[in-house]
Amino acid sequence: MIKPYFETENGKLYCADSFDIMREMATYSIDLIVTDPPYGIGAGTKQFFRNGTQTGQSVCPAGLNYEHSDWDKPLDRKYFYEMLRVAHNQIIFGGNYYTDNLSNSSCWLVWDKDNGENRYADCELAWTSFKTATRRIRWRWHGMLQEDMKNKETRKHPTQKPMALFARIISDYSKPDDIILDPFLGSGTTAVACEITKHKWIGIEQKKEYCAIAKQRILKETRQLTIT
Repeated sequence: MIKPYFETENGKLYCADSFDIMREMATYSIDLIVTDPPYGIGAGTKQFFRNGTQTGQSVCPAGLNYEHSDWDKPLDRKYFYEMLRVAHNQIIFGGNYYTDNLSNSSCWLVWDKDNGENRYADCELAWTSFKTATRRIRWRWHGMLQEDMKNKETRKHPTQKPMALFARIISDYSKPDDIILDPFLGSGTTAVACEITKHKWIGIEQKKEYCAIAKQRILKETRQLTIT
């Protein structure tokens, strides 16, 4: 199996294609997948930013030019097969773009961005394998405005989600000893949330530049936890 790019006491980060890692995993060896995969809707292109779906120029960190990236390609069905095989449960943001690969669900998560009157999406949807009711989670995430203004997050990825949002989801839908997998880790939000909530985690990200960002975010958080 591929060696981890980076490890902490709680988790492992792999810099690889997640399909290659998941197909080596035993069936139901993971308790919960929490992920925000590429949607295949053209994010990362000039046209996408010009249409106003994201404000990429304002959040793109130095050295990264995700305006011209190819990271938002549609996912092949094989990734969904592996995600459904390796984990007991799944929470997949953007599942509404992949309904052909997912079963009907009674428990969609609705992230209300609380972003007022504007041309951006008011909410984002996450498909889940749980049999409970649909839930709405309200967490402001609109340009410079964030729910927790005292602890503002620096956006390192064009579709980065709030760490607190993922920490809440992980806490609400898993047990303390559960293993959390994110096959599309991006800038590391799921891993950081797991470090905060004390969950074991596995993160997989194909692009080296985002693995490096994820590593730095995780190191920063674990050092803060050690100090406090």
